[in-house]
Amino acid sequence: MDHSNSLTPTTLIISVGGSLVVPNGGIDYQFLKDFKALITKHLKNGWRFVIVVGGGGTARQYQEAARKVGKLTRDDLDWLGIHSTRLNGHLMRTILRDVAHPIMLKDPTGPLHRWTKPVLVAAGWKPGWSTDYVATRLAKRLKSHVVVNLSNIDYVYNKDPNKHADAEAICDITWKEFRKMVGNEWDPGMNVPFDPVASRLAHHSGIKVAILNGTNMKNLDGLLKGERFTGTVIKS
Repeated sequence: MDHSNSLTPTTLIISVGGSLVVPNGGIDYQFLKDFKALITKHLKNGWRFVIVVGGGGTARQYQEAARKVGKLTRDDLDWLGIHSTRLNGHLMRTILRDVAHPIMLKDPTGPLHRWTKPVLVAAGWKPGWSTDYVATRLAKRLKSHVVVNLSNIDYVYNKDPNKHADAEAICDITWKEFRKMVGNEWDPGMNVPFDPVASRLAHHSGIKVAILNGTNMKNLDGLLKGERFTGTVIKS
């Protein structure tokens, strides 16, 4: 099902799932190439972008390897994930170097006064904070009412579609209903469409989240052009 769309060019926060940049098979340079082309195209239409990058397969590989060697704390796992997001973020900033702020943002509460380029790349900050939460904090700070979350799923489902043949796609859901599904606790490496702590902040801040399949560039292009798009919208 499509969503009608009334977005007009402004500063848009895009949370890029790390699984798009680094699926388990290695870095997906074709995704990066297509994403760069799309971002560059829409800068000419008046958009500015804050791109927050997740850890993906890099984070999971490091966390799994460390677990096999010894006992780890939640903070240990979180820091491995955070540094994975920073590596992926540096990769994103590097490919967008002509249009991106030269320094990747690691602290979403830090000063932004030197940000003059049309793109700002951000990554993980500290334990307990996912990149979804960083994206939501930045959206609140920049008074942007929408976070676009790019994942590797077309929709949020009422249960795992890989395990349940009768799983149903959800087009629209309230924050209250969505938060019942994902709970309230953040766990390093957890695999949910939008993390619980970020969901709480978005809910209380009146921020809407659109979850799209990031491999479908045509769909993201439609959203940025103000056309109809396919995905799940979570709002109050």
